[in-house]
Amino acid sequence: MTIQLESIDLIIIAAYFFLVLGIAWYVSFGEKKETQNSDEYFLAGRNLGWFAIGASLFASNIGSEHLIGLAGSGASSGLAVSHFEILASFILLLLGWFFAPFYLKSGVTTMPEFLEMRYGKPARNYLSFISVVSYVITKISATIFAGAVVFEAIGLDFWIGAGVTVIATGLYTVLGGLRAVIYTDTMQVFIMIGGSLLLTFLGLEKIGGFSEIQATLEPSFLELWRPMSDPEFPWTGILFGAPILGVWYWCTDQFIVQRVLSAKNLSQARRGTLFAGYLKLLPMLIFVVPGMIALVLSQKGMLTLEKSDHALPALVASIMPVGIKGLVIAGLLAALMSSLSSVFNSCSTLITYDFYKSFYPQATEKELTRVGQISTVILVILGILWIPLMKYISGNLFTYIQSIQAYISPPIASIFLLGILFKFLNLKGAMTSLWLGFILGLTRLILEIKKTSLSGFWFNVADMNFLHYAIFMFITCSLVLLIVSYLSFSNKSESDLEKVLYKKGMFAISNQKRKTDLILSFILVAMIFLIWSYFS
Repeated sequence: MTIQLESIDLIIIAAYFFLVLGIAWYVSFGEKKETQNSDEYFLAGRNLGWFAIGASLFASNIGSEHLIGLAGSGASSGLAVSHFEILASFILLLLGWFFAPFYLKSGVTTMPEFLEMRYGKPARNYLSFISVVSYVITKISATIFAGAVVFEAIGLDFWIGAGVTVIATGLYTVLGGLRAVIYTDTMQVFIMIGGSLLLTFLGLEKIGGFSEIQATLEPSFLELWRPMSDPEFPWTGILFGAPILGVWYWCTDQFIVQRVLSAKNLSQARRGTLFAGYLKLLPMLIFVVPGMIALVLSQKGMLTLEKSDHALPALVASIMPVGIKGLVIAGLLAALMSSLSSVFNSCSTLITYDFYKSFYPQATEKELTRVGQISTVILVILGILWIPLMKYISGNLFTYIQSIQAYISPPIASIFLLGILFKFLNLKGAMTSLWLGFILGLTRLILEIKKTSLSGFWFNVADMNFLHYAIFMFITCSLVLLIVSYLSFSNKSESDLEKVLYKKGMFAISNQKRKTDLILSFILVAMIFLIWSYFS
């Protein structure tokens, strides 16, 4: 499916690139700041406000693969995939109200650094290594892979389109650090949401309104809650498994949490997560519903849909007028570049602080900033090297690569969440839990790849819904963490753990700002339950 672009569309896309690079150039060279300050480069000087934090949380999360995948799932199975977006609003409340106070009080720069404060150096090393490797193998590759769909859909050569985007994104990330990433993210959110809203509105107008979706598609397409036996979205997996992956992704992953660490204060951090929580209610309408619209048009013979992942490009090509197509493509590129810049920046932060500074603790601010820039350049090169390889990776293998994160996240979520709640947990328990989780996750991945040749017990393990498997991993790793810690001695004193442990009364509402945040939180929760109830 090729989207035919006119001159005005190309001008809009070119203007988008100039705008992004212009903002990045201003942040990098136009502002008066201490350019060699590592806090400025990696955490934007720790003085960002709630709007920029919330917008960046949303933009970093929504990549091109997100847009293509959500629309594709909407076309193949309906609204159920929206659960992951809606649940994110809940988990963002957990980040703002529960995790953020510890992260900001401890003054850490990376999530592995927080683990070292809570447990010890080996826990930090494990998370650092796992994070960097998974970012390179999964996040960078996923973004470039999805970008290929966008570039090929508009008739551009894959090499040229992907290469230009990777280099342009890497350039402003290298020059401006996290501040450039967040400022461009804030602008890209408007383009992303604006283009998607237009697509949804014009799509609904084309088919005759939302009632036409209800009349044309099977009832199950409009139901969020599916039976326990559903192979993709069982209600048990959604309710108990998806939050586990959500805690890991939204509350412990450097890729996301780095935005919260850059907050001016706790109030701004919490409001940033609240703002992002409200934004995460939008994807069902602006990303999933367009996929369902494409399916309706296909069933009416008004659009050719070869496979579900083509839903978004096919819809754009079919209904978007000249000029608006350029805006929608700019929105797709915004999603691609915001995710890519975020992973470049967060990965370079881990490399700088958790590897370089560990070996060279006396490194100057200038050295740390330079190492971060060099690391980003290396990541850009790795991203470019991925481009030809993606042509040879089959769709199934690519899916397996992406599932790595689902299988390493339960033990990480466990040691963060329980580590804050229970003082007696220690390094021995944490490392036993992490390595057990790694083995269980790797076992499941291997079994999944060899699934067609299996039978009996091992086939059932490989065939189990991955959200159900996440529940099993989380419970198992949590029990091991608790038992091994209880049976072993902790060398961490209470004073060592003061900044990383929960204390009664620390979240008490004591001023007007917190009361306002609490009211906004209750409204968000009410909106979530209304959506769940209406589409049940």
